Amino acid sequence: MLSAETISIVKSTVPVLQEHGETLTRHFYKRMFSHNPEVKPFFNQAHQQAGLQQQALAGAICAYAANIDNLGALGPAVELIAQKHVALQVKAEHYPIVGENLLASITEVLGDGATDEVIQAWGEAYGVLVDVLVDRESAIYDEIASEPGGWAGFKHFRIARKEVESDVITSFYLEPVDGKALPHFKPGQYVTVRVPTPDGSTTMRNYSLSDRPGQGHFRISVKREDSNSPDAPDGYVSTLLHRELEVGDEIEVAAPCGEFFLQPDLHPERPLVLLAGGVGITPLISILSDALQTTPDRPIVLVHGAINEDMQAFRQVIDQLAEQHSNLRRHYCYDEPAKNGAAREEHMTTGLVDEALLDPLLPDEDAEYYFCGPRPFMTSIYRQLTARGIPAENLHFEFFGPRGALEAN
Repeated sequence: MLSAETISIVKSTVPVLQEHGETLTRHFYKRMFSHNPEVKPFFNQAHQQAGLQQQALAGAICAYAANIDNLGALGPAVELIAQKHVALQVKAEHYPIVGENLLASITEVLGDGATDEVIQAWGEAYGVLVDVLVDRESAIYDEIASEPGGWAGFKHFRIARKEVESDVITSFYLEPVDGKALPHFKPGQYVTVRVPTPDGSTTMRNYSLSDRPGQGHFRISVKREDSNSPDAPDGYVSTLLHRELEVGDEIEVAAPCGEFFLQPDLHPERPLVLLAGGVGITPLISILSDALQTTPDRPIVLVHGAINEDMQAFRQVIDQLAEQHSNLRRHYCYDEPAKNGAAREEHMTTGLVDEALLDPLLPDEDAEYYFCGPRPFMTSIYRQLTARGIPAENLHFEFFGPRGALEAN
């Protein structure tokens, strides 16, 4: 338990953290990678270059400081962080490295504002947070290892099949080299892929599982980001998968994780609304396929925004599902007009996934909403749904970055 004095000191740092948070976190990551390069493979360098991890950490630090006297309010954030850490195989022994560099960064960035009392208070507060995270992460590790087919750490998988889904997205069907059964993941979850880098290290990426559970394989559907550099935004691993790895090659995969998944027992009587932007369709196609099997009478609306038909993945699959299931209503929205002036079908439009498009598509009654896509798409959808008065507990999404950035748009 933190003392009242410690809580008061930590809360008093909120204004300065709000003002200098990103400066602090940029300094922190630079310092840690310099002093402890062994932890660099745990961090997505694409997100580092884009500033997303710095923003996310700054937001998390501010939220922790503001709620230091009410940690229960941070429950969803703790779960998100814990799931990400387990996916990347972060362990208890890594936290002292983070703590040492964080406290040093506070001292170096805040200067005179980082008094001995402030550093001591933040050291105690960090210790409490570590205990919370390590306890939850230990429980998740145990759950994964005890699940039928589960495993600890990374496991070798063989690429059994590659299937082109669009001009930029290819699916990879992965089967365990040891031939053992796979765990029953939750639709919407992801796996972590670890691959070697030219410098002899490794790098990791999270990819949503895009197939239903229980298929005897894992399927990830990866958008190609043209790059040959392991430090370039999102490019190295996708380029490796698309252009170098072939059927029969092996990669390392960690067990499924993630707090974004279909919750079949959460108001199954309500309609299900799935909103996808671009490659954000990957977790939602898994959710859709499973929901159609487990709740065959549940009304489902799926809206998929894409640049054009050639860039859209899984259109034929969704069309077939719509033909087979009368409870599924789908709509495609494209940025670009149809090529050569070709006519589009009734469920296809050109434009934005905006209020004008969604108004006639969304159900009038309470529904459960799941959405995923690029950041501009996410902020737009979040704004539209909250403006419609949809309760926060009905909104399910995965968003990388500070929650405030989503809510501010």
